[in-house]
Amino acid sequence: MTFDTPNRRSLLKGALLAAPLLGLGSLAGAGGLRKVRFASNTSSICLAPVFVAIDHGIFEKHGLEVEIVNFGASTETLLEAIATGKADGGVGMALRWLKALEQGFDVKITAGTHGGCIRLLAPETAGVKTLADLKGKAIGVPDLAAPGKNFISILLKQAGLDPETDVKWRVFPIDVLEIAAERGEVAAIVDGDPRAYFWLHDTPGKYVQVATNLDHGFEHRVCCIAGLSGSLVRNEPDTARALTRALLEAQDWTVARPEDAAKAFLPYAPKGRSVADLIAVLKDQTHNHTPTGSDLKSEIALYAEELRAVNIFRRSTDPQAFAERVYADVLSA
Repeated sequence: MTFDTPNRRSLLKGALLAAPLLGLGSLAGAGGLRKVRFASNTSSICLAPVFVAIDHGIFEKHGLEVEIVNFGASTETLLEAIATGKADGGVGMALRWLKALEQGFDVKITAGTHGGCIRLLAPETAGVKTLADLKGKAIGVPDLAAPGKNFISILLKQAGLDPETDVKWRVFPIDVLEIAAERGEVAAIVDGDPRAYFWLHDTPGKYVQVATNLDHGFEHRVCCIAGLSGSLVRNEPDTARALTRALLEAQDWTVARPEDAAKAFLPYAPKGRSVADLIAVLKDQTHNHTPTGSDLKSEIALYAEELRAVNIFRRSTDPQAFAERVYADVLSA
C-alpha cells in the first residue's frame, strides 16, 4: 500500500535512532560534518520540513551540514545544478520535475515527501463547478510547464476532455493570476500552496475549489519528491542515505509538530501571514505520505503514464522503465 505506511515509518524511526551503528556517524567522524548544498525554491511551503531539519538539528544528527541555495522558480536551473554537482539535492514538485527528468538530467529520486498543494479554483461568479464545466473556457496558469497545468491536463483527459483543444491555457505572472480571475479573463486559475490555499480561504465564498491533487483519485499520491545528484548516489551512498533519512525524519517532525514547521517557514511566507495561517496550510496537505521503494516507483510510473496520455511525455517513453531509471533505492543499501 502506498499511503498507509506506519510500519515503514516505525522502522525508519528505529533506524534513525541507531544511525551511528549503521555507519552514518562516520560522515562526521573524520573532520566534521559532511557539507551539503541543498537546492530550493524558498517560496514553496513544501520546503517547510527542510527548514525544520535545519532549525532542529536533524541534518547534524545525520552527519550533515546543509546550506540552502535558492534557485528561484526555474526548475531547469535547479535540476541542472543538482545534475552537475553544484548542489547535492533538492525537493520539488513531481509534476514539474518528471518531464525534465525524462529529458535526461542526472538526478535520482530517493523519496516522496508529501501529498497535496495544487488547487484549481473558479470564481463563484464563473459558474464552474466541475471539470466538465471548463469545456470551451480559459484557465489561468503561471507558465505552460507548471505542475498545476500538467495536473489539470491529466484530470481533464480523465474527465473526457482534450486538454489541448477543449480548454484555453492563458499565462499570467503569478501576482496577476487572481486579478485575471476577478476580471473574468479566465474561468479558473490553478497554482500551488500557500498562495492557492489563501486565495480559497481568505474570502469564503469567493472561489469554488473544483479540484486538488488530494481528490479525483489522487488522495494517496505524492506531490513533492526528494532528488539527489546522480554522482552523489553512486559515489557517496552513505551521504545519499543520510540525507534522505534526514528529510524523511523532518517530514515526521512536521506531522507531529506542524507549529515548528510553520515557524521555520515563516520568514519565507507571503507578507502578513501568521504561524497559525501556515499551520492550516500544512494540515491541509498529507505530510505523512512519504513513499519509498516499490510504492514510490509505482507512483512515478503512474504519473509517467498519465503525462504520456496528455502528450507531455513522449509517446515512446516506457513508464515502468522510466520509473526504474529515475528512482534510486538508497535506504535499503
